[in-house]
Amino acid sequence: MVVVGGGPTGSQVAFRLASLGYSTTVLEKKQDSSDPICCTGIGSTECVDYFDIPDAVIHRTASSAHIFTPSGHSVTVRRSKPQVAILNRRAFNTAWAKRARLKGAEYRFGFDVIALKNDEKCVTVQTSCRGERETIQARVVVITTGFGSQLLDGLGFGGAGDFVMGAQVEVTSRSINEVEVYTGSKTAPGFFGWSVPTAPGKALVGLLARRSPPAYLRTMLSKLSAEGKIISPNSHFTYGGVVLKPLSRTRADRLMVVGTAAGQVKPLTGGGIYFGLLAADIAANTLNKCLAQDNLSSEKLGSYQLSWKHKLGREMRVSYWARRAYELLNDGQINRIVEVLESSKLLSEMEKSRELSFDWHADVITHMFNHRVFMKAVSSMKLPFAGKKIELGDKE
Repeated sequence: MVVVGGGPTGSQVAFRLASLGYSTTVLEKKQDSSDPICCTGIGSTECVDYFDIPDAVIHRTASSAHIFTPSGHSVTVRRSKPQVAILNRRAFNTAWAKRARLKGAEYRFGFDVIALKNDEKCVTVQTSCRGERETIQARVVVITTGFGSQLLDGLGFGGAGDFVMGAQVEVTSRSINEVEVYTGSKTAPGFFGWSVPTAPGKALVGLLARRSPPAYLRTMLSKLSAEGKIISPNSHFTYGGVVLKPLSRTRADRLMVVGTAAGQVKPLTGGGIYFGLLAADIAANTLNKCLAQDNLSSEKLGSYQLSWKHKLGREMRVSYWARRAYELLNDGQINRIVEVLESSKLLSEMEKSRELSFDWHADVITHMFNHRVFMKAVSSMKLPFAGKKIELGDKE
């Protein structure tokens, strides 16, 4: 078995397969599991508990977030208990790889997979390491390479239906002690920016944007510096992409795509850790059943796609609808919607509701858009989505 990509999703697949007794090799093009990546590393406490993520890789937890509207008005969303854990992503990657290795998975760092060739009996994996070419044959290959992998081209998976680019930088912080979210066309048009405290005196500042994320990030850094929130940014920006709609197919003969590479991401926030780990477990369970029957055909592996869509599909569809609706708003409309949420007490209701979740957004979105007071207000603003109720069913 070969897993292409040694991030958390790939390591979770490797851990599960190796635990089941399968010979598993992870090929990672980076030189080490602790190499820097463009990921803020916010995971829910639900994710932490479910996957038993150790305290040693957690910077801190948070129970609140400050959301800044385009006008500069601040809204605080607060729960009585911690909702998220801010992970040290380098330490998390290393810990998850170590966990898989202890079960017997082999890791080969510095191996860039340049092509996959599928035939009737195996998958031929062509790699390059320090200028040397090597060919590996595998019974099955699981692709967990993250955003933008060219390996998927020509393998029948289809392209990413929608995506956005992000930029992030580590900063020295004066007063960033809670998660802050920034909205507005001058900050991140159609999306949002963030500052997230990590180690003492440090924070990650970043944003998502469909165009020119570095330019918007520089503007945001200047603003935060003028406000005295940061002292100086690290000179090195990191960049990454987020798939907002999943691939049309996530399996083929002897091939599976899992995690961000498959688009198993929360469309509203761009977070992919929890969904990727959940999909990794589904992929490993499916492979175990298919290997027991000696049938790795696309048709047989189709149960993987059915299973992850049953688990995540409705969540992703409703959240993507909300994501596209948000992109249609101008600054004045964002300000007005926040005013309505506060004045109608809907925001305080959601804070107390079990529906409000860092990971599962569909229920709170449907509650909000089917709320009489909220919909009356947005209808008066003549928004494109006004008056449209979200279907609660699990249709494909």
